[in-house]
Amino acid sequence: MPVEITWWGHATCTVEDANTRVLTDPLFARRLAHLRRRRGEVPPAEAWRADVALVSHLHADHLHVPSLARLAPGTRLLVPRGAPRAVPGLRRLAHLVMSEVAPGDEVAVGGVRVRVVPARHDGRRLPLGPHHSPALGYVVEGEARTYFAGDTGLFASMAEEVGDVDVALLPVGGWGPYLGEGHLDAGRAAEALAQLGPRSAVPVHYGTFWPIGMDAVRPHEFYAPGEEFVRLAAERAPSVAVHRLGHGESVRPEVAR
Repeated sequence: MPVEITWWGHATCTVEDANTRVLTDPLFARRLAHLRRRRGEVPPAEAWRADVALVSHLHADHLHVPSLARLAPGTRLLVPRGAPRAVPGLRRLAHLVMSEVAPGDEVAVGGVRVRVVPARHDGRRLPLGPHHSPALGYVVEGEARTYFAGDTGLFASMAEEVGDVDVALLPVGGWGPYLGEGHLDAGRAAEALAQLGPRSAVPVHYGTFWPIGMDAVRPHEFYAPGEEFVRLAAERAPSVAVHRLGHGESVRPEVAR
């Protein structure tokens, strides 16, 4: 079966490749601290099924312990090196097979190989604790090569570090009215696309969560990034097919043969 990508909202995706289900940054919540889910239903139990779950960094909207607890016993879990020290709740997930990873590591799971690559993002478990872990991206290599960027800013060696990929899952927004350093907005994501040169791309990390009580504050930052990314990608990387998915929607992007 060709690779299939399902976007569940925020940075949570299922990548099905080589009969292996890979889940990115699982977040199965209607509310997280001061954030609430404004668009899309909470992912159904189908989304909890995975052979391996990838966690890109320690921020609570990417490393969400209650969501990880829903994964089936024996599920592999890859987390940034040092994460259990910074997030003690991870130590309670004894039903998962957890590995701490850093850029340069490779892990074989089922029919895929997961290659760990750098990201440029704050690796702390904010707002508490001094411990740092690396922010990561991942390349899932099976019948296709799919890059999950996690959260990252642009950096000079991105294309070199990531390598040749068929599909790029790129963050194009955030969960609040302003993006700080270490993030891609629609324009920077389109520039990343031009540098990476995949065959296909799926925008993620937008249009899902928003701070409670701030519905009227810069609402275009919530709704617009996906459409803006499609427009800018057509200008800067016209050879890339961009698939803007709705929550729970899937696509089987074209890959090189």
